[in-house]
Amino acid sequence: MKLALVLLTLDELPGLEAIFKDLPLGSVDEYFAVDGGSKDGTLEFYRQHAFPVREQVSKGRGEAFRIAFDSTDADALIFFSPDGNEDPRDLTKFRPLLEAGHDIVIGTRMVEGARNEEDDQFFKWRKWANNAFNLMANMSFNRHQHPFVTDSINGYRAITRRAWERLAPDGPGYTIEYQSTIRALKYGLKIAEFPTREGNRIGPEKGSPSIQTGIAFLKLYFRELKLPAGPQ
Repeated sequence: MKLALVLLTLDELPGLEAIFKDLPLGSVDEYFAVDGGSKDGTLEFYRQHAFPVREQVSKGRGEAFRIAFDSTDADALIFFSPDGNEDPRDLTKFRPLLEAGHDIVIGTRMVEGARNEEDDQFFKWRKWANNAFNLMANMSFNRHQHPFVTDSINGYRAITRRAWERLAPDGPGYTIEYQSTIRALKYGLKIAEFPTREGNRIGPEKGSPSIQTGIAFLKLYFRELKLPAGPQ
């Protein structure tokens, strides 16, 4: 299996400087970044380290996924955001699960031995919302007696090309992972999870506004309810 590692970046220089040395680049067959137009020195960092970059002109995390698949002939892609949230030490856990026949492999923050960024807080609003979306996805779409998917939204994941083409996700932004999980459950694809420990973000806070993102997830969920189950 040809395996590619894809870094998704938009102004992530502090995170890259902190964790780049920990990336096990020798464990994959290809690596490159999809960058959404960084202005903080991220692109210069890539050039200094001879790290290939694919430019993303149109906005959206979903578009970054599509650019990544269009940029390589790899059999499976691991998506990694070098912002401190995702543990680079877990990158080597993807290949064995992919080669065992799983279509999607997800690092889950929601099981014993894992950590969610909000676990140290009393009010865990994002975690609770994520678990609600997990429950909705499993109750509505898990029709093939698949084990309960505990982190349907997390972006720290790998997807095979075969699964990507079959799922044909068209989500434009942060819904791309949720849509991929929902459709994989619908179609009875094989999903594996392993516990991962989410770190705290390195550098300035940013990302998707929680309320707007939650609304986008709800819209996607109800849209997927109306769509047919798809190819089996």
